Amino acid sequence: MGQALSKTLTLEELLKQPETKPASEYIDGQILQKPMPQGKHSRIQGEFVPTINGVVKPQKIACAFPELRCTFGGRSTVPDVAVFVWNRIPSDETGEIANAFLLPPDWTIEILSPDQSHTKVTKNILHCLKYGTQMGWLIDPDEKTVFVYRPKQEVEVFDELDELLPMPPFVSELNLTVQDLFSWLLL
Repeated sequence: MGQALSKTLTLEELLKQPETKPASEYIDGQILQKPMPQGKHSRIQGEFVPTINGVVKPQKIACAFPELRCTFGGRSTVPDVAVFVWNRIPSDETGEIANAFLLPPDWTIEILSPDQSHTKVTKNILHCLKYGTQMGWLIDPDEKTVFVYRPKQEVEVFDELDELLPMPPFVSELNLTVQDLFSWLLL
């Protein structure tokens, strides 16, 4: 579970602070530090970003970002993987990618770490959906399960190895089964 760092900073004050390692998030008026990623978490995240980008980035459909701060709706969170449709990626005055992403991702992906609160992570996904995210995933490496969240729909649970995981419409070309995803953990 994230460690509470302070209750006295506002969201605006947090955003002016230097980044922490691991990242701190601003949720419901509290600043919480995310747990340090461990092996399974890091491996899935490290494999997932290039897998997504290999399908969507060449045609400039979307782009996946690891550990990107997203600030919107009174919260500032750092999803393990945030995927943005290409035309929603913010740019600065020079035409380069912006540093601040003040909008929700189109697809938010969280990978549960040991001792991390399933409830806290689920609340972050639901917050994203409330503000326009098309799909959220919560990956539980220990249970070999993927929870899929969509706006105003029942949560879907994928834990059968041959099940094809649902993708947001903009990344429909990516075919990934539960087994494909968790095979990344094998050496």
